[in-house]
Amino acid sequence: MTTTATETTAYQPSADTLAAVLVRGDRPRRPSAWSASVTFGWRAMLKIKHVPEQLFDVTAFPIIMTLMFTYLFGGALAGSTGDYLQFFLPGVMVTSVVMITMYTGVGLNTDIEKGVFDRFRTLPVWRPSALIGMIFGDVLRYILAATVILAVGLILGFRPAGGAPGVLAGMALLVVFSFAFSWVWTMFGLILRSEKSVMGVSMMVLFPLTFLSNVFVEPRTMPGWLQAFVNINPISHLVAAVRSTMDGTWNPAEITWTLIASAALAAIFGTLTMRLYNRR
Repeated sequence: MTTTATETTAYQPSADTLAAVLVRGDRPRRPSAWSASVTFGWRAMLKIKHVPEQLFDVTAFPIIMTLMFTYLFGGALAGSTGDYLQFFLPGVMVTSVVMITMYTGVGLNTDIEKGVFDRFRTLPVWRPSALIGMIFGDVLRYILAATVILAVGLILGFRPAGGAPGVLAGMALLVVFSFAFSWVWTMFGLILRSEKSVMGVSMMVLFPLTFLSNVFVEPRTMPGWLQAFVNINPISHLVAAVRSTMDGTWNPAEITWTLIASAALAAIFGTLTMRLYNRR
């Protein structure tokens, strides 16, 4: 029996090959803060594309809210569903959009639990871009929810006296406030340990704010102590501002108050969120 030995020849790379690997090339430019934020916003929209069930809360829920409250309370409170719809639709638009802002904190908490944000923090990008981009993506959800409610209202007979400019101005105010309000839930998303906890705390805050307001009825029919709360409720001022633009009356005081409140929410809770995010 004869055994043949196989000789092994070591690979010897050429000088040109080594130079191509080892010579330092030009590093890509670091993305700007705006570019990084838009990229993370695109990621949020891709998540909706791959999981379209996430749009249930911005499509089916607003439709159910509009139909249920219009036909349940319209005749009893205003004498007719048509008259009540003119008063009620701006309020239910605000309620529906503000309610879905809590999913910003829920989504953030889910990404943190999966370790996604640990990877984001290692990237050479502007640190807040991941959070800001996530909220940018949610702005699309706010616009879609408001558009769905408006379409349902127009079908049911809602006719805004302010016309297209008033409707667009009202929706813009709503989106600006919702963007600022989302920073509250990003803070909770960083503090609380699970997405169920974030949702529970969010609902505990949102239900009093949305239902104890001027969304469904005029505050003058309420007891004095409840009117005091309604009058300082930021949701009440937002509803009054949106209602005034859609009616064509344009209440400058309520519009200004809404913009100031939005700036304050973004400044306070945005700062707290970034401190928590950097320390986590």
